[in-house]
Amino acid sequence: MSEPIPSPEPAASQPDSTRTGPGRLLVAVYGLFALSASARAGVQIATKFSHAPVAYLLSAFAGAVYILATVTLANGSPAARRIAVLSCSVEFAGVLAVGTWSVADPATFPDATVWSGYGSGYGFVPLVLPVFGLLWLRHCARRAAAQRTSMSQTRPECAEAG
Repeated sequence: MSEPIPSPEPAASQPDSTRTGPGRLLVAVYGLFALSASARAGVQIATKFSHAPVAYLLSAFAGAVYILATVTLANGSPAARRIAVLSCSVEFAGVLAVGTWSVADPATFPDATVWSGYGSGYGFVPLVLPVFGLLWLRHCARRAAAQRTSMSQTRPECAEAG
């Protein structure tokens, strides 16, 4: 009989995972924003789309970005972290662009979006959340790189191959 193959450790126990420490709080906040932005946009689009179509579509887009960030941060794999960097970057650019647009041309936004006024309706959390997300992802990437360097120095077969 063959020996059972041990299953790999879950990503949360890996030291470079985005799901440990402050990453858990980040995932929770992103999840909350994903739910609130998506639900708000859904109700607004379904009930009064003609009143402020640009604002409601931007809220829906923000909800989609928050969902993507939540899922990829919660996954924690290297590929998911790369997608999370992209989604946090798009979110930050969106907050800056929509924030500036909503201040420069308020008539376009008869109703606010999550990102209007740089997220002022949400205590400016939409403005700082992607910054914290990107900083956490950079921290995780550096930790993963340090771990790979450490492993290659302690395992002779890795050192000889380099």
